[in-house]
Amino acid sequence: MILIDGKKEAASLREELKKEVSELKAKYNKVPGLTVILIGDLTPSQIYVRNKEKSAKEVGLNSEVIKYPDSVEEITILNKIHELNQDDTVSGILVQLPLPKHINKKKVIEAILPQKDVDGFHPVNVGNLSSGYDSSVPCTPLGCYLLIKKIEPNLNGKKAVLVGRSNLNGKPMTQLLLKENCTVTITHSKTKDLKNECVKGDIIVAAVGIPELIKGDWVKKDAIVIDVGINKTEKGIVGDVDFREVSKHAKALTPVPGGVGPMTIACLLKNTVECFKKSI
Repeated sequence: MILIDGKKEAASLREELKKEVSELKAKYNKVPGLTVILIGDLTPSQIYVRNKEKSAKEVGLNSEVIKYPDSVEEITILNKIHELNQDDTVSGILVQLPLPKHINKKKVIEAILPQKDVDGFHPVNVGNLSSGYDSSVPCTPLGCYLLIKKIEPNLNGKKAVLVGRSNLNGKPMTQLLLKENCTVTITHSKTKDLKNECVKGDIIVAAVGIPELIKGDWVKKDAIVIDVGINKTEKGIVGDVDFREVSKHAKALTPVPGGVGPMTIACLLKNTVECFKKSI
């Protein structure tokens, strides 16, 4: 079995981006800029934003984190986004989720200009992706897609089974795989006989939030299995895939942690660079 090393692939992507940013700087005398808005003091969000900032600086991006307390008013965030939309030094804007309950996520996402939406959540980017047009692609499914392509460059005619239908991963992942001429089945926690669906997949992408749901006998021989799940359990952090069992069957498998996670941040940097290039 091939262990898909997300850390290694993310490091390789960052190196490519570092070289590209250096070339852009030499050509245009400016570099892409990423601004992250962080509201509140949730520990996972703080850690994630710190890692984003570190990675952005590593590849040569201008990186800024704007922090607000949980009590910040929605209008303050919307006004700040409007200001960043007008700022030519800012190529990408990201508002770290989840948001406090009194702030409307839909309003916040739609306030960001589609051409600065590095998360790929704006309805314009979602629509463009589903129509097959140029768009920002959400970072996690883009990371999954790049990992799959490393193992199998030609996905033509492959059967892909997605476990999870979220806007963050399942739906955009579907569009990316359809573009590669895969036959895609979208399943979820309410699917009847989920095992029977999974066992047909040449590719399985699990992002449903149920610890170790996918068992060894759910996976056919030579399947590529991408585990997006991050679940806290008594035995530590585990994915949506039973790693020990599935590793005996799959052709290739991502670990948790160290699989999809590092690629998500690297793809955020990639999206920022792409937004910068489109703005020139």
